[in-house]
Amino acid sequence: MSPLFLKSLSTTLLCSFLVVSGCSTTRVIDPDSTIHYDASYDFSDKQEIVDHLSQNLVNFVDGSNSKPIVISYGIGNETSEHINTAGISDDIRLALVQSGRYQLINEAQRSNIQTETNFQQLGAVPPSERIVQGRQLGADYILAGTLRSIVKKQPSQIRLIKKKLVHYSLNLELTDTETGAISWADKVEIARESSRPIIGW
Repeated sequence: MSPLFLKSLSTTLLCSFLVVSGCSTTRVIDPDSTIHYDASYDFSDKQEIVDHLSQNLVNFVDGSNSKPIVISYGIGNETSEHINTAGISDDIRLALVQSGRYQLINEAQRSNIQTETNFQQLGAVPPSERIVQGRQLGADYILAGTLRSIVKKQPSQIRLIKKKLVHYSLNLELTDTETGAISWADKVEIARESSRPIIGW
């Protein structure tokens, strides 16, 4: 091959690479819309889980004159994926606060409150403006749950399309802090199958 041909070929390949790598587009997506690119957990699943569980929790005390005090200890992730379950807990807590049916304690802020209390007691804050100790609310219930998944793939054999089935299950419980009894429990299950060609992008 002549040097001129090789140079032309190199230039063509470089231009093609720049065209392919440089042509990206961005679009705005409604966070409430249902969009799935594969069988994995995504933001659409989070919204479905939060809507179902928070509504049933609100219905649990619907018509009650009292506002139960709830502390959330989060949702454990027992799936094989890196799923930020704190986002589910935060959205459920937000929905309960906005419902006006519950009083919520933020467990993650307890250490910060203790730090601020200790600081104020050191003398930097006038006695009249210090936090009065012993005024924090005690929780009537503990809210906690677990997210699990089962993944099934087609057995190895000759085929043109590869399929995968993922089943997610989130269990949420409300436990009475005085008796230890489970006062309310519910779950959401999501199953999805994805398929993709063996050869392709």
